[in-house]
Amino acid sequence: MGRLVRGDLSKGFVPPIANAVLDLLEKHDTSLEGKTVLLVGGEGSLGVALQCLIERRGMVVFKSHWSSKSLQRQVMQADALVLLGAGTIDVPPSWVRPGAAVIRCQPSLETDAIEMFSKSGLGYLTAAYRTQNVVHNCSRWFQEQQYRPWHLRSLKLQPLTPVPSDIEISRAQTPKPVDQLAAEIGVLPEELEAYGRSKAKVQLSLLDRLHTQPDGKYVLVAGITPTPLGEGKSTVTIGLVQALSAHLKLNSFACLRQPSQGPTFGVKGGAAGGGYAQVIPMEEFNLHLTGDIHAITAANNLVAAAIDARMLHEATQSDKALFNRLVPSVNGVRRFSPIQISRLNRLGINKTDPASLTPQEVSTFVRLDLDPSKITWQRVVDTNDRFLRKITVGQASTEKGMIRETGFDIAVASEIMAILALADSLEDMKNRLARMVVGTSRSGQPITAEDLGVSGALAVLMKDAIKPTMMQTLEGTPVFVHAGPFANIAHGNSSVLADKLALKLVGRNGFVVTEAGFGADIGMEKFFNIKCRASGLRPNVVVLVATVRALKMHGGGPNVSAGAPLPREYIDENLSLVAGGCRSNLRKQIQIAHLFGVPVVVALNVFKTDTQAEIDLVCQLAKECGASDAVPCHHWAQGGRGSLELAQAVNEATSRPSNFQFLYNIEMPIVEKIRTIAQKVYGADDIELSPEAEAKIDYYNQQGYGSLPICMAKTHLSLSHMPDKKGAPTGFTLPIRDVRASIGAGFIFPLVGTMSTMPGLPTRPCFYDIDLDPVTEEITGLF
Repeated sequence: MGRLVRGDLSKGFVPPIANAVLDLLEKHDTSLEGKTVLLVGGEGSLGVALQCLIERRGMVVFKSHWSSKSLQRQVMQADALVLLGAGTIDVPPSWVRPGAAVIRCQPSLETDAIEMFSKSGLGYLTAAYRTQNVVHNCSRWFQEQQYRPWHLRSLKLQPLTPVPSDIEISRAQTPKPVDQLAAEIGVLPEELEAYGRSKAKVQLSLLDRLHTQPDGKYVLVAGITPTPLGEGKSTVTIGLVQALSAHLKLNSFACLRQPSQGPTFGVKGGAAGGGYAQVIPMEEFNLHLTGDIHAITAANNLVAAAIDARMLHEATQSDKALFNRLVPSVNGVRRFSPIQISRLNRLGINKTDPASLTPQEVSTFVRLDLDPSKITWQRVVDTNDRFLRKITVGQASTEKGMIRETGFDIAVASEIMAILALADSLEDMKNRLARMVVGTSRSGQPITAEDLGVSGALAVLMKDAIKPTMMQTLEGTPVFVHAGPFANIAHGNSSVLADKLALKLVGRNGFVVTEAGFGADIGMEKFFNIKCRASGLRPNVVVLVATVRALKMHGGGPNVSAGAPLPREYIDENLSLVAGGCRSNLRKQIQIAHLFGVPVVVALNVFKTDTQAEIDLVCQLAKECGASDAVPCHHWAQGGRGSLELAQAVNEATSRPSNFQFLYNIEMPIVEKIRTIAQKVYGADDIELSPEAEAKIDYYNQQGYGSLPICMAKTHLSLSHMPDKKGAPTGFTLPIRDVRASIGAGFIFPLVGTMSTMPGLPTRPCFYDIDLDPVTEEITGLF
């Protein structure tokens, strides 16, 4: 009603009776200007609407009550009389001046009222205007479902010198309310699930609404082989989108992984970027976010609990007792659940009546017969806890001697995290969860989560986690944060769904910038060979992040250790070390990107210790090594303005054709796929399989898993399997210690050397510096 009074009908409608009354008034008298209209009984919303609309047509409105003593005089002076809610009361004809219009309104739809409406034509008009409102509403809804141009309001930055701490910068900027950000980029209110003021889940229904919308341009940020300190891929990603959206006014979205709390409280710290290129609020980004990792932990550990419980019950019960408990009689009726019927079908037992199973079929159905020595599923926790790498479970007397060795992985190493990152719908995620292989039976058959009967429950636990979380950068540009698999022990990329949602939202000429973990030999290779196969998406350009510090290390500089002071070689100018790193590791990483047919723009993440001569040398040599362009980036100190040159280079590179191709044919034998990666990407002469690895490959081939892509579990500190071999090592044989399979996620992962899936804490973890002010509730020490 307020919008109607203001004349704003963008979201509301004129009441159909009010429109009908206006129509009759206009038909009664062609000139309404200055005429007087008396509304009798117009106290409700209809009366307010009529008064507003009649006055807007230039008429004068008076209002009266049925009980008014001056009603007769008012009626005799009016050019038109509108009777509202009259019921059985009427106005004597002698009161009405000659030629005056009398319109009787009865807002109820009782039979008598309809008949009275019909006599005056008001009923037909009201029905027509009501129908018109319905048509307008449908049209408005249809327009709302279409792609909406962005109206992004960027946030202003005022960079300080020297640059304050990350948390001080984050806290100094007030983020936009997340619903405002969503409206600016065309996300409908019903597609948003707010988690507080500054972050929200986005519903997957957006993909259906915008399915005809062309995708934007797809940019991957990768890096050279990093030092243990990291080279700033997340910072470059955020700086790039800030430059694109806040300064070049091009639609852009960053898609980042959710950080694990293990590194946040361990060595590395948070992953929200840094300096004036951050996701804010950084405390919320780095701690809990919207609970996705907790959901993964709960789902993963439910599977682990189901495994041990099932082995206990099978060991202590007969076939009949197991069957009676697995398929209980409820109100005298025994039925299989849908998940049990799925298991029966996989076993080749096409029956739905529990009473019709033979004793052998009952035994086959109830006994998974898991081999304790071949259970591959471990529990997880999102903390670096080295003492959980190997544990013993089942020691209580109530577990009746069912003792076995197992262990914990860090939560982000769970196969469920990889599934979250690779699924392209809720149904796809549910199917992938069902296919997860948790171990092998004594007869050599794979046992899945669906065999355990737990896959439906897993989908319930993960139903909210599958929706990407939207946040914003320091300059108010949108970010999706979703999934967080490590790149050395998993495929190391944010989710397919976040990328797909963002590509629709940015529009044909927009940019989606996503990041692959660690060096291009690991995160980028897996992005292309695993993520792009799962998503069907094709990148337009690779942004390869380098630092003078890392290039000096690859050029022959001394070791770099987290927590230790940098040697002088990394602080003083040293052009020979820089050149050595460019001609070895940088050249090799550019060549790896070219194997996939994608152009490369090198982004030099500039540190304050870098000299202009070093910066110029890197940019010159990067182009000589095959990069389309190479530019210095100052986003850490300047925000998006410091990455304008990179944004322009990326914009230009995406205008050229990309001839994307996969590195290997998916139907190649497992061994040949591993060998192809080792030789073409890592630079190895050949691979060496352990007897255990050979046996696993034979088993996976027998089970029909041979056509899955490869996800190498390898150190991120070298192109080789030897962390101390920097640059671009050659002349080595890559040892494959073991081969495992993530069937739900959809890849085979060979273990190169010794790879731990549970990090440990250093002597002085980050948590020493993290604290909370109990009065202000402000967090300190996060970075």
